[in-house]
Amino acid sequence: MSTTVVNAGSDQTWTGGNEPLKASYGKMMMWFFIVSDALTFSGFLAAYGFSRFKFIDSWPIADEVFTHFPFLHGVEAPMYYVAFMTFVLIMSSVTMVLAVDAGHHLNKSKVTIYMFLTIIGGLVFVGSQAWEWNTFIKGEFGAVKTKGGNILQFVDTEGHRVAIGDFAIADTHAERVQQENKNGLWFVSEGTLPSFTVDEVLHGLEANDNILVRTQTLTEEGHKTVLSRDESIKLVKTYGVKVVEGANLHENEYGSPLFADFFFFITGFHGFHVFSGVILNIIIFFNVVIGTYERRKSYEMVEKVGLYWHFVDLVWVFVFTFFYLV
Repeated sequence: MSTTVVNAGSDQTWTGGNEPLKASYGKMMMWFFIVSDALTFSGFLAAYGFSRFKFIDSWPIADEVFTHFPFLHGVEAPMYYVAFMTFVLIMSSVTMVLAVDAGHHLNKSKVTIYMFLTIIGGLVFVGSQAWEWNTFIKGEFGAVKTKGGNILQFVDTEGHRVAIGDFAIADTHAERVQQENKNGLWFVSEGTLPSFTVDEVLHGLEANDNILVRTQTLTEEGHKTVLSRDESIKLVKTYGVKVVEGANLHENEYGSPLFADFFFFITGFHGFHVFSGVILNIIIFFNVVIGTYERRKSYEMVEKVGLYWHFVDLVWVFVFTFFYLV
């Protein structure tokens, strides 16, 4: 029997050099993280796709949900602000590419400038997402929820959305008490009371001949079904149980609650990634400013965080396409 002796010296161990794939250890680990995170986002988007096509007959239309633009109240600008957010994030990816290229040339001043611009772009995007969340949660028009959980919206005779506050007749003599644990069943509590009750909405609907109910069911042409006056009044009177304003994890004035659930989860998860990227960029930025990488004669850390930033931008392109455009 012969015995083979294996030399376990340092020359047999990968020390983070140019192997494998001629990439350093740090960049390889970043790629591993990106691949695993890409699978996570793929699962989320796949779940969204299955849920959407399961409820395709009643899924909210993005062009009717994301119509707001900061400082332009009452102006219908469908998807404009989301497009602006996307443009800002893509441009921040461009500045990151320029920062990495400047690092390859050991140009500290340019790396500093482009990293700073990348951070500003990331902060603008995160701030825009926070504003969009706030607008989505607060809502604008309001709707009535039926016993079956469907959402009834209100439109005029031309098909334009009408806010409940514009036609509902408030009952000044009625007193509404918010259900809390201390004044009712110990396991029952309510959130913030809506501005109007179903009866007040019904009275306003009966008093305004130009107001109709629009259901969340889509027609063959892809438009929501608008009912006649008699059908509108009958549906609200018979099946209306609650006024819904805005959206949360349980109710959604725009339609299916699943739409709001996926919106908060997917865009929130992506927003967390962008925010984390901004924090990493800030750390790298200050290291660039104090000359850490200049002394090392290598800006590889800028390249590593750049890989993460490009991944975050690419994921948003898929989120924007699947959630907002399709």
